[in-house]
Amino acid sequence: MRIERAAVIGAGVMGSAIAAHMANAGLPVLLLDIVPPGANNRNALAEGAVQRMLKTDPAPFMTKAAARLVTAGNLEDDLAKLGDADWIVEAVVEKLEVKQALYAKLERARKKGSAVSSNTSTIPLKKLTEGLPPSFAADFLITHFFNPPRYMRLLEIVAGPSTRPEATAAVRDFADIRLGKGVVLAKDTPGFIANRIGTLWLQLAVDAAFEMGLTVEEADAVVGRPMGVPKTGVFGLMDLVGIDLMPHVAASMLAALPEGDMYRAIFRRIPLIEKMIADGYTGRKGKGGFYRLARKADGERVKESIDLKSGAYAPSVKPRLESVAAARKGGLKALVEHPDKGGRYAWRVLSRTLAYAASLLPEIADSIPAVDEAMRLGYAWRYGPFELIDQLESGNLAAKLKADGMAVPPLLARAAGRPFYRADSGKLEYLALDGNYAEIVRPPGVLLLADVKRRSAPLMKNASASLWDLGDGVVCLEFHSKMNAMDPDILELIARTLKLVKEKYKALVIHNEGDNFSVGANVGLVLFAANVGLWPLIEEMVGKGQATYKALKYAPFPVVGAPSGMALGGGCEILLHASAVQAHAETYMGLVEVGVGLVPGWGGCKEVLTRWLANRKRPQGPMPAIAKAFEMIGTAQVAKSAFEAREMLLLRESDGITMNRERLLADAKAKALALAKDFKPREPLKEIRLPGPTAKAALGLALNDLERQGKATPYDVEVATALAGVLAGGETDITDVLGEDDLTKLERSTFMSLVRREGTLKRIEHMLETGKPLRN
Repeated sequence: MRIERAAVIGAGVMGSAIAAHMANAGLPVLLLDIVPPGANNRNALAEGAVQRMLKTDPAPFMTKAAARLVTAGNLEDDLAKLGDADWIVEAVVEKLEVKQALYAKLERARKKGSAVSSNTSTIPLKKLTEGLPPSFAADFLITHFFNPPRYMRLLEIVAGPSTRPEATAAVRDFADIRLGKGVVLAKDTPGFIANRIGTLWLQLAVDAAFEMGLTVEEADAVVGRPMGVPKTGVFGLMDLVGIDLMPHVAASMLAALPEGDMYRAIFRRIPLIEKMIADGYTGRKGKGGFYRLARKADGERVKESIDLKSGAYAPSVKPRLESVAAARKGGLKALVEHPDKGGRYAWRVLSRTLAYAASLLPEIADSIPAVDEAMRLGYAWRYGPFELIDQLESGNLAAKLKADGMAVPPLLARAAGRPFYRADSGKLEYLALDGNYAEIVRPPGVLLLADVKRRSAPLMKNASASLWDLGDGVVCLEFHSKMNAMDPDILELIARTLKLVKEKYKALVIHNEGDNFSVGANVGLVLFAANVGLWPLIEEMVGKGQATYKALKYAPFPVVGAPSGMALGGGCEILLHASAVQAHAETYMGLVEVGVGLVPGWGGCKEVLTRWLANRKRPQGPMPAIAKAFEMIGTAQVAKSAFEAREMLLLRESDGITMNRERLLADAKAKALALAKDFKPREPLKEIRLPGPTAKAALGLALNDLERQGKATPYDVEVATALAGVLAGGETDITDVLGEDDLTKLERSTFMSLVRREGTLKRIEHMLETGKPLRN
């Protein structure tokens, strides 16, 4: 079966966001809810949900245009429209009787063979389908999305004994390829996989912090980055999702979990948390939570945290724990073995969480990779439970559990000191439940650079970049500098790569599996050189970057950029010069150099300007294009998705977008091979006409207005004026003919003028120290 249209029942936070993400995938979706009593607008709930999402940040829609694919309706007037849907998702209140009454209506309205799923996280599938016709049970499954559906990649699918394999496969494949989900097949057990383990982990971490006398900052410092958990830690995470959610989750788990489950043994009510909820301190959506922002008498905002003993708030204090420092050097093992309270706390939380996870197989899943995937994607852990056990060593963990008087789970005992994952002849294997190793086989269409690196050596490498052979005549250039910042080493390897590919290969893909594609040029090097007066060195680096990117643009073979995450500054510019781009949907592109007092110096101004000049939808004449490029670069606009980048012309209509990040490299390689069949290098732009000083003067008037309104600082105006000069074409005239080299020369001279100014050096220094722009 093919999924070409969908419907979502329930326009609450989850239901509406699921509908939005289906629309992100280009799928027409019907969003239905009840008719509010006495409402003049019978579709008010669904329509209101769509309008609310258009204003929400972070945005459920990848582009505002996606909202047009959502049709709002109601359950009284529009049930017949469900006959067009290939997949119907139910996301109504978590009450069995409400859901079953709805299913009876769906069975009468839906078309034969359409998939129906529930987003429930608390009610077993076998209860949901009790008393319903076999035809309904055959098409029914659970699809448990995590909130927010656009950003949280995990989708747990639970199929019942009567569910047709074709229905499960259709939903699984659509969710994987079109929605970009990491799909994990779970069993019909309480909390499925991620919430079963995650709920216990949260409860353990909170209880232990109270009992062991840690501050919230200390607990988050231990449970956070040293364990590969997001920097929110546990208390910050609860503030983010809502502290008032905790009692509801606990109630549902206690009602469903079997006797003897560890969660039952460790659960306890915490009076302070109950008081916080009663007083409205439910986290970020309330008056604050374990952390809050308070205003001092002078109006300055200060971060405060709650004292877990007294319940009083005080300014947040950065913790100093030797165990956390030890973990930076010695890893997880050094953390849990450290004798200070941080180390003892880490061991208490981690030992019980990992033992619990190991004890749940095969009850909740058929393999350890499924469990690890669920925790990585559902709770944003960098490592799954079994990957964490490997860091501690399975035999060491088993011995320490036994020494603490804890039961050693059978799966851990069966490991007998062996790792749960191993690399054998370049293949990644995992310890199966029968005690033997099995190979991890990627689905068709998935190619991971990590797998390539495991089975081969780089073709060439330096401190900041490596080149890998992807097979079929395609090579991959990988950045691995700090935050993948562009530096001279990367430029040097690009130059060598261009020569090698021309001689021996068909195409080049530029891709890495870091959190971000590239945050831009290494401005730390620029600041260092400026502080010692090495101006020729800076100008050489700017010139080398321009020459390198130009060589990429006009290479005699396809160059395909494959970004994900942030692609800023120099990272954005390299994509602007690629033959084509295959971008992950969650790619955030933009030229942000004005934040450090500079203009794009590696061809970014030229590329954005010429794209808008060539845009057929724009009004005639150069001024609209100049104004648009000035707005984008001068305000450091960053696209909030690849679809938005396409609207900003940072991506072209011909550039591809991949929803699932694990499929990005394979899609980029396929694009490179397709282009290589009859590839012809682009012709250089030979005729660019710009107004020069008249355009700069017009932009200057707008800048003066912004400064008078307090929307631009004096140095904002100074930098933006310099940018206006570049985009206007310098001292040119509309009758003069410019080429690309004229614009890059103008970029370089303007960059060098700005980098010598004190205001720019202050901005660079502030950015390096704080990670935030200075408004001087």
